[in-house]
Amino acid sequence: MGPLAGIRVADFCWMGVGSVATRMLGDFGAEVIKIENRRRIDRPRLLPIYKGEVRNYGEEVADADPNRGGLHNNYSRNKLGITVDMKTKKGRELVDRLIAASSVVTENFAPGVMERWGLTHEALEELSPGVIYGRMSGFGHSGPHAHYKSYGPIVQAVSGLSFISGLPGEEPSGWGLSYMDNQAAYYNSAALMMAILRRNKTGKGAEVDVSAVEVGISMIGPDMLDVTVNKNVTRRPDFPRGNRLDDPAAAPHGVYPCVAEDSWIAIAVFDQPEWERFVRAIGDPAWARDQRFTTQTARHANQDALDSLVAEWTKQRTAREAMELLQAAEVTAGAVQNAEDLNEWDPQLAARGTFFELDHPVIGEARFEGTPITFSRTVQQTWRSAPLLGEDNHYVFGEVLGLTSDEIAELEDEGVI
Repeated sequence: MGPLAGIRVADFCWMGVGSVATRMLGDFGAEVIKIENRRRIDRPRLLPIYKGEVRNYGEEVADADPNRGGLHNNYSRNKLGITVDMKTKKGRELVDRLIAASSVVTENFAPGVMERWGLTHEALEELSPGVIYGRMSGFGHSGPHAHYKSYGPIVQAVSGLSFISGLPGEEPSGWGLSYMDNQAAYYNSAALMMAILRRNKTGKGAEVDVSAVEVGISMIGPDMLDVTVNKNVTRRPDFPRGNRLDDPAAAPHGVYPCVAEDSWIAIAVFDQPEWERFVRAIGDPAWARDQRFTTQTARHANQDALDSLVAEWTKQRTAREAMELLQAAEVTAGAVQNAEDLNEWDPQLAARGTFFELDHPVIGEARFEGTPITFSRTVQQTWRSAPLLGEDNHYVFGEVLGLTSDEIAELEDEGVI
């Protein structure tokens, strides 16, 4: 069901940057067949989060059940899953037959892997005329850096995002987790859907080559303008600004500590009327009439002192209490939410159905993230949890490729699938 029904994807993707991209296709009807190898299991299958266990992120477990990994189960819902060893002649033949039965092929291996298998766009076009070949890597598949391997933090650094983050006078802080893996994944899915739309109109396939570094560069436009138009340098004593804002000159503008440990609230005051509402909401303290804070310009020039005084008020309250009090006064404010807040307490996300429950044959019922998009007619169909390792071998090799039960059993005995 869905607008992509009838599109079959031979999906070589692994990790987040590729798997999230093809998940989006599966969410809206494409038959995504995840291709794996039992001898080299996709790492998200072995990484936390595990339901009911507390582990450090990235702490790989040698004896982990490959069907329990929370990252895999989040990345790969609405997909079929097969196992095949492409180092064997029979395995390679099976993959070629699957590609011939598919109209989209996706991969996000290190550059050169698909070429070593002979799976160039030209070769795929021979197997499946009009094929769309979606390629996702850190630097793209052309240019002097095309052969470099990368993960999200590398992409964030090379694209310039890390350099402009942090606090004044401090070293760059980088961006938490692998932000650009997921950001690039959404660009990947959009590019694939654009190629599908083009093929629907023209009948022509395409090779789609997404560079995550270039996706990152697309996010630093304001800084590039600041350098090229205003002739500023990016690293200077007052930049990066951390949570502060110069244009417009907002103050207070930051994230302030609340009463509970590691609990925070974001507050932004942009003009004199909002400042007056803020002052009334916090009880009209005497310090608010200090000459350093009487105008927006003065407040902006004295942010260190102002932030300390605002923090003294916020530290007496919970983040949600402070947020509700300030919002009721029409002051821009929001509690800094953690995973529990998002899942259990945020009324907006609950009303939108952002998270939903999905049953799984190994971990049982668990909560997953949906897509942040709603349409007037098109409805996302979540029809299954992520595939167990090799769960759909019999369906794909039997129903799709036409092998008999005996042939499939022989391939299993030989370790091909």
